[in-house]
Parts: sequence; C-alpha cells; structure tokens
Amino acid sequence: MKYYIIAGEPSGDLHGSNLMKGLLKADPEAEFRFWGGDMMAAVGGKENLVKHYREMSFFGFVQVALNIRTILGQMGDCCRDIMEFAPDVVILIDYPGFNVKIAKFAHGKGIPVHYYIAPKVWAWKEHRVKALKKFVDKLYIIFPFEKEYFRSKGIEPHFEGNPLMDAIAERCAAAPEEMQFRKENGLDERPIVALLAGSRVSEIKANLRFMAQLAERMPAKQFVVAGVGWIAREQYEVFTKDMPVKFVCDKTYELLQISEAAVVTSGTATLETALIGIPELVVYGIPWLYEKGKPYLLKIPFVSLVNLNLKREAVREMVVYHPSVDEAEKELRSILIGGAKREKMLADFDELRSIIGGAGASDRFAADIVKTIKAV
Repeated sequence: MKYYIIAGEPSGDLHGSNLMKGLLKADPEAEFRFWGGDMMAAVGGKENLVKHYREMSFFGFVQVALNIRTILGQMGDCCRDIMEFAPDVVILIDYPGFNVKIAKFAHGKGIPVHYYIAPKVWAWKEHRVKALKKFVDKLYIIFPFEKEYFRSKGIEPHFEGNPLMDAIAERCAAAPEEMQFRKENGLDERPIVALLAGSRVSEIKANLRFMAQLAERMPAKQFVVAGVGWIAREQYEVFTKDMPVKFVCDKTYELLQISEAAVVTSGTATLETALIGIPELVVYGIPWLYEKGKPYLLKIPFVSLVNLNLKREAVREMVVYHPSVDEAEKELRSILIGGAKREKMLADFDELRSIIGGAGASDRFAADIVKTIKAV
C-alpha cells in the first residue's frame, strides 16, 4: 500500500521514522512519500522526501504572519503532491497548524486520514477538536489521560503506548560508556545536572539564564546545557556567558542517562527525563500578563506531561513570571542524591512507566494502521 506521511518538526521526524519501520514490518511492500527529516529519509529514501521540516518551522503568531505566503504555498504543494501520489492513507504526525488543514483536504478527496500523535487540543486551541472529529478517520493518542478527554468530545481514540519508549530504548542502548562520553564532551568527574532549556530560541531566552544561575550556587555539581543542532550555539552562550556551565549538542538522552538530576522546561522533555529515570525540576519563565491570566487561560491543572499523566504533582512546577532562584535551589537539592524528595519521585516515575506502557508502541500503532486500511 501507499502511505503519505507528514511531520513538520524534529520530534515528528523521529516518531515518523519509527512508525515507518513498523509499517514496513506489517506491510513489506509499503511505498512512502513524506514531509519530514533525515531520520524518515533514512527509512523511506531521500528521493521520497518532499520537504524537510527545516523549511516548515514557523512558530508563534509573528513568524506565521511574516511567512504566510510561504506556508500557503507549501500547503498547495502538499495537496497537489498527495493527489499525484494517490495514497491509500494520509498519516499526519502532530504539527496541527498545517496538518489539520491537510486533513480537511484529504478527507474531501475521499482519502482515509489517520492522525498519529493527536494535537494537544486539551491544552490550547480546543476548537480544533471539531476538525479532528469531522475530517480524521482514526485518531491515535500517546498519553493515557487523553482517552477520557477525546471520548468526552465524541471521538474514540486509539492508544497503543508511547513511541518515546522506543526512541529512548534505542538511543540509550547505543549510548557510549559514561567515562567515554565525559571525555568526548569535555566533562569532568563531578555529578551532572542537565539543563534542558527548550528547543526554540524563545524558550532559551525565557529560561536559560535563570537555570545557569543555579550553577553558581552549587559548584560541587557540573551543570550541562543540552543543546539542539538547529539552534546556533551562540544563541545559548548569550545567556551563559561567564557562567560555570558546559554544553553538549544533540545528545540529550545520552546526557540525561548519566545525570544526577535535571532542570527542564515544560513540554515533551519533562516526560523524556522521567522515563529515563532522572529526577527533575520543571521551570518555565512566562510573561507577566500570562501569569496573571493563567487561571483563566490554562485549561489543564499542570503543564508537565509527567504530572498530567499521573494526575498529581509528582514533579515540582515553577511556571511563573520571575522564578525564585532561592526556591529553585532548595527544590533541586531535595531531588539530588540524599535529598528528601528523590526516592518518592523515582517511585512515581516507575508508576509513570507502567501507565505509559513499554517499548514497541511504534510497531503496534503501525500494525493497527495497516489492519484498518486493509479492512476498508
């Protein structure tokens, strides 16, 4: 069968590549055409990559407004390419600003639409639920708490676990020995505290300087920024200049695996850190106006995926206009080795893994997609 897959971000490229591997297991004759990145191209062939996610990364109202002609052009190109390829199914991976519109188009042409990794409509832009209900034939979710949410909206979602477990298992298994990793990345023997300041420049601006201040207060620990390759190192160093922190790039899982604890922004990184088994503090600096409006704007009780899945505050969240360095230091010390909160948090992470499910989710999702399409 023929599969047209659209991912517009690095995480979508990762999960898309693992899904494609699963599709090939369930359907060895599978043909792919896709929007994504290098990892998807490694599975489906570079010649079948229509557009790289680097050309599609527009975040926030201002960026979208400035690039609206480019975005509309890409949507038009995508629609024409779908019709030319004539797939048996269109598989959309998160990236709702683009993908919800493609769902409407494909549905209108009678092409089955499967949404893999549902948009986080429970957190923002809930109006998209109507489009999902109308234009998506099957919705795949990766968080257990989403079952109840989507059912309450009249959508029966499908859950097979979380593909993060596959990505984590694969990367951690291939990670170098700790001493080798330290040597290769210029890290000394001190215990490591990983700093995950976000994957967007705006997040780095909001969080990294505050995180780095913790390093000045705890010289016995080695604070290491986990950078991402699509953001220039200089963008990080603006906020860490003259601060006692180190830097590694595109090695987040490997760094976390040997860390004693981590300070993390909200988002998928909070879940990744917990699943690897590293105690964490969640910190996110937000604008003053948003802090005042948070009780009225935020539809969910927590911002971290750890707490949302466990339905309680297992990890401390400091999501405020001006996070207190004193408070953050106290909280961080409590989850380091010997700290009062460390063992309870690790036990909570064990519970989280049992809720999320084990490895193999990508294969299970893929098998269901193939089975569903063949049954049509």
